[in-house]
Amino acid sequence: MPEYAITLTDLPDPADVDVVKQGLDSYNASQGAPVDWVPLALFARNEDGVIIAGLTASTYWGYLYIGRLWTDERYRKTGLGGRLLAEAEQEARRRGCYSAHLMTGSFNALSFYQKRGYATFGELYDMPVGQTQYFLRKDIKTKE
Repeated sequence: MPEYAITLTDLPDPADVDVVKQGLDSYNASQGAPVDWVPLALFARNEDGVIIAGLTASTYWGYLYIGRLWTDERYRKTGLGGRLLAEAEQEARRRGCYSAHLMTGSFNALSFYQKRGYATFGELYDMPVGQTQYFLRKDIKTKE
């Protein structure tokens, strides 16, 4: 068996990270899963141009993945978060996506997403200790 060395770092070189990404992308493509990941971000700014809410996501393989959705406390319960989510879903449909998925914690916004049609498909307990992470999905368009 060939010799190798394993290194551990909390500050990886971006070029090293890219080698892993390219390797996995190449393998996935060879298995019929094309590399079609495209970032998606929305930002709401106040009159001074300061970001008061934002959503970061990506689309791939027919799915919208919502990574983060945040709204400044002063703007919560105003409909702003729901508007960002709806606009992200609309853009995902435009990109050909038929489903969305995300993860949220018991201390975050579970009911917010449930009210907007997201259903739990998995739970991860004690993340962090005493809390639960929920994995949610939603059909946003019928597959064609």
